[in-house]
Amino acid sequence: MGVFDRLPPMDHLRSEKMCFVQLIIPAESARVAVTYLGELGLLQFKDLNEDKSPFQRIFVNQVKRCAEMSRKLRFFSDQTNKAGVRSSVRPALEPDIDLEELEARLGEHEHELLEMNTNSDKLQQTYNELLEFKLVLTKAGGILASSHNHAASAEQELDENIYDREVDEGNAYLLEQGVHQGSSGNSGVRFVSGMILKSKALAFERMLFRATRGNMLFNQAPAGEPVTDPISGEEVEKTVFVVFFSGEQAKAKILKICDSFGASCYPVPVEMIKQRQIFNEVSARLSDLEVTLDAGIQHRNKALESVGSQLWRWTIMVKKEKAVYDTLNLLNFDVTKKCLVGEGWCPIFAKSQIKDCLQRATLHSNSQVGIIFHEMDTLESPPTYFRTDKFTNAFQEIVDAYGVARYQEANPAVYSVVTFPFLFAVMFGDWGHGICLLLGALVLILREKKLSSQKLGSFMEMAFGGRYVILLMAIFSIYCGLIYNEFFSVPFHIFGKSAYECREKSCSDAHTAGLIKVRDPYPFGVDPSWRGSRSELPFLNSLKMKMSILMGVAQMNLGIVLSYFDARFHGNALDIRYQFIPQMIFLNSLFGYLALLILIKWCTGSQADLYHVMIYMFLDPAGDLGENQLFWGQKELQILLLLMALVAVPWMLFPKPFILKKLHKERFQGHTYRFLGTSEMDPDSEPDSARARHDDFNFSEVFVHQMIHSIEFVLGAVSNTASYLRLWALSLAHSELSTVFYEKLLLLAWGYDSLIVKSVGLVVFAFATAFILLMMETLSAFLHALRLHWVEFMNKFYHGDGYKFKPFSFALLADDED
Repeated sequence: MGVFDRLPPMDHLRSEKMCFVQLIIPAESARVAVTYLGELGLLQFKDLNEDKSPFQRIFVNQVKRCAEMSRKLRFFSDQTNKAGVRSSVRPALEPDIDLEELEARLGEHEHELLEMNTNSDKLQQTYNELLEFKLVLTKAGGILASSHNHAASAEQELDENIYDREVDEGNAYLLEQGVHQGSSGNSGVRFVSGMILKSKALAFERMLFRATRGNMLFNQAPAGEPVTDPISGEEVEKTVFVVFFSGEQAKAKILKICDSFGASCYPVPVEMIKQRQIFNEVSARLSDLEVTLDAGIQHRNKALESVGSQLWRWTIMVKKEKAVYDTLNLLNFDVTKKCLVGEGWCPIFAKSQIKDCLQRATLHSNSQVGIIFHEMDTLESPPTYFRTDKFTNAFQEIVDAYGVARYQEANPAVYSVVTFPFLFAVMFGDWGHGICLLLGALVLILREKKLSSQKLGSFMEMAFGGRYVILLMAIFSIYCGLIYNEFFSVPFHIFGKSAYECREKSCSDAHTAGLIKVRDPYPFGVDPSWRGSRSELPFLNSLKMKMSILMGVAQMNLGIVLSYFDARFHGNALDIRYQFIPQMIFLNSLFGYLALLILIKWCTGSQADLYHVMIYMFLDPAGDLGENQLFWGQKELQILLLLMALVAVPWMLFPKPFILKKLHKERFQGHTYRFLGTSEMDPDSEPDSARARHDDFNFSEVFVHQMIHSIEFVLGAVSNTASYLRLWALSLAHSELSTVFYEKLLLLAWGYDSLIVKSVGLVVFAFATAFILLMMETLSAFLHALRLHWVEFMNKFYHGDGYKFKPFSFALLADDED
């Protein structure tokens, strides 16, 4: 292991070194100090009041004040958006104000706006009622006029006939009595007019009929246009109605029914002259109300514009203040009640910056006592903090989605920057499709300033966040597409002539007549002559399958090597001797040997059957290889490798648990004997004493855990290697699907003489390529590459059971919701 010991410890590939610090802050400078620390954003505070509810904390009143101001600002924002007033992103320059003055101004603005809203609502309700009254006057006037004419004609008809004039007046028709209503007394026919929802008109009529026992006449007329309801303010379909009845009792019933159905009743006179007078009065009032409402809306919009110009600045100010007091609630008073004590984590490189912030806070708060900042020892595990930029952040998020790294654990994101887009490209390889992805990624990157300030949909937001991942995936796809020699499934002679030509000069179909090699191999990638040949599919299958195994074995070996560097970094010699070494031996004795056979077969051009070699390596290790022998001493090497693989399994399983048990006994046996001779200390009196920790060690639990880990690795070595064959399967599927679209859509349509058929074929080919190959296949290859990293690569060394470093930072408030 001397070679590995001379290698660097991978410090630059690990999370930042953290330290646990304590702050003792005088009460008068606490708010300023926390504000400066929020601007710096490199200190994560620990909650020292976990046993207290939010209402029992020190600064609960200040938090409530900020929450109330946040509510008012949300109210202003909603009113601004509802009115369609644009709030300025860059507020007008105004002098800075403190929190008390802002609170007072927000209260004044809210009171003024609420008053304007109340007056506007009342005026709008009156306006809507007058509109309804105007419609009722128009429609009900027509109904009354028609009933009057009908009653007059009926009376004339009665005079001309021989009906008996002594008929009792109580039996006369209500409609015949309509002409005598108005000035008549209680015995005359009366009416009620108004408006009701169209959907309720039928039920309303039935209820009236039953309540009056049929002693009423119901007339209705549709309003003809949507009407704004005075109560709800919504546009609804309504109907104008006129109910004729007789008697006070019937009137009371009808009015109650109108009220229960939500109908609006309006007084309509019988005389046409009075109807016209009231109609003109209502029209005049409507004109006056329109002018008043317009003036009110303009005044309200001006008030909203004045608030909206400062809304963004005030919102940020209140958010910062609320975040400061929320952070101060994590601190606790000391014994003297004059200082606040805080604890937390910070990167070691930030200690000097934090000290400068605290010194500035002491000066600006005019405190006579400085802030004490010192490092403390703790048994807690530190948080994990990786410094990333806009390029590496997406790759780090991919890794963090699996699990946040332990403190100082090797970071897979560093390798994923290259391996993730490359494995994607192996499955997606087509330099035509890669160029399309590249153009999409460049559009997102070139417009990132504009897009970052806009509100995007979920899909676009995800694509924009991973724009640099898409960029690398596109570049590697172009590279792999050049190796596969596929441009929308079409091969090109980019790097020179093919190494193969037709067997005879006179042959017309080289694919059926056969090819012969006439010159040196094609310099880069797959020879274009393989396209369409009878052996194309067997050749590409063999190439991509073997290439997938080589990549899988290489990446799994990288994961095991990283486990060595992790163990070495943390000084864990047991993991190196009884985990790293047997894992390397087992994996490479079987699948490393398979990768070696693939390389030898490619270099020598041998016709050996590697399936047969690997199967009979287990079934008949001492058997004769025959024509499957690739090199001298192969049989002896296979026996040796098989024995090494068999030895590696118990090597992983048994030594580590027993050694841990032995070390545990040796470590605590001496402490126990030392306590026997002392009367001043009782080992059971301390919770973290030697005896207490001695009882924590459970050999059976450790052994079962090691057994599970060993079995998982042995089975995983087989399943993980087979899992890398998805590189071959998806690459083949992408290539064949692209070929089908090209031949069955584009070429088939291009074979017709009709321009319309050609255009339709081109459009269908473009849509199939965009939505299936560039969207669905991209997502499929992305997910498979994600699985290869999470399961096959990262499980060899990555624990992922840490927690993120979440500092108190004002820069993170923009994305937070109250």
